[in-house]
Amino acid sequence: MRSAIMPQPRMMLVVTGDDFGYCPRRNQGIVDCFKSGGISNVSLLVNGCAAKEAADLAQRHNIPMGLHANLSEGVPVCPSLQQASTLTNQRGFFHGKTGFRQALEGGQLSMKQVELELRAQVQLFRDLTGHLPHHMDGHQHVHVLPEVREVFALVLSDLHIPFTRVPLEPGLQGCPALPAHLQRFYAQVEKDARDSIPVFTRYGIRSVWTELNESSQWFDWSDRGLEEGPESWDQMDKLVFIRTEWDHLTQTSE
Repeated sequence: MRSAIMPQPRMMLVVTGDDFGYCPRRNQGIVDCFKSGGISNVSLLVNGCAAKEAADLAQRHNIPMGLHANLSEGVPVCPSLQQASTLTNQRGFFHGKTGFRQALEGGQLSMKQVELELRAQVQLFRDLTGHLPHHMDGHQHVHVLPEVREVFALVLSDLHIPFTRVPLEPGLQGCPALPAHLQRFYAQVEKDARDSIPVFTRYGIRSVWTELNESSQWFDWSDRGLEEGPESWDQMDKLVFIRTEWDHLTQTSE
């Protein structure tokens, strides 16, 4: 008697190009990757100097696009936070990747201002594209940090943005090619990411992650799900998100 073959759950591989809108050269590199099939969607930095160009390119090439919420680099988009806020330094710029984390640990950041800026960035995204983001994640992983993740999840829930990305990258903190301070940084990122999952779950946000080497399922890179677009995401049993670091994939002086 032949044993029954159990159906395998469908899996969709989503390869996201972050930092869309950062600068024109980065925009072009991301578009080239999308056209060649190397990535399946992008995340837009609405406070980037080339955000409008990026939104136009996404529309021209039919690129699915989410929001790369930015609280650490550049300037706020919320008008009330551009003069003086806990999120910026004396020159009006965000505190930076390390500075933001230090200010958070020191209890110096207003979560109300974090919420105002996140909502303002979603609104600017809508102004640029005509629709809500298909997904929303955080530039330099700020969205999984303590306190911030609660506000982030609340905003996504209120605005009916169903997906975020949890940056679990097992083994990265132990990579011998990384200097010790970066190994410590990525170890903390992984801890924050794991701690954020129950928060997103509580708000009904689907958090997808990059634990490829913990997956027991094999998948075909040419799976037709890659072409089906974000409309089919809610029908997938599991999604695997891979982020791409354009600082390393493009040569840019910005």
